[in-house]
Amino acid sequence: MARVKYTDSDVALMARMMRAEAEGEGKQGMLYVGNVIVNRAIADCLDFKQVRTIPQVIFQVQGGNYSFEAVQKGNVFYNRARGVEKRLAKKNLDYWRQHPGKYALWYFNPYAPCPPTWYDQPFAGQFKQHCYYEPKPGTCASVYT
Repeated sequence: MARVKYTDSDVALMARMMRAEAEGEGKQGMLYVGNVIVNRAIADCLDFKQVRTIPQVIFQVQGGNYSFEAVQKGNVFYNRARGVEKRLAKKNLDYWRQHPGKYALWYFNPYAPCPPTWYDQPFAGQFKQHCYYEPKPGTCASVYT
């Protein structure tokens, strides 16, 4: 059973996001970004109470800006999804979760060492240039299911 309901167009959209945000970090890096996307669709807490679908996650606006830099700036997000990214996205949607993105709701590239918290949320781990952050204990049980 899939972790979240999805359509073929959701797979393609998520694949484009994974590529745009982490292509330079290879398949593993793209899978971690995919974890965050799926986790946000599942999380019924914090800033993610109103997002339940992949398009809602990808195009969520917070503080007047899109949540993901790739949507804000465009870069490769507007390129078509390739087969390899679609397979990775489907893997995330169906079952794949792994540390440091396993329970993460946020990630970013600080171009420096990862800070111990990000907006008061604890550091979960790092993969190449991206730092991943999980919700504080007791604040988002739904992401851990």
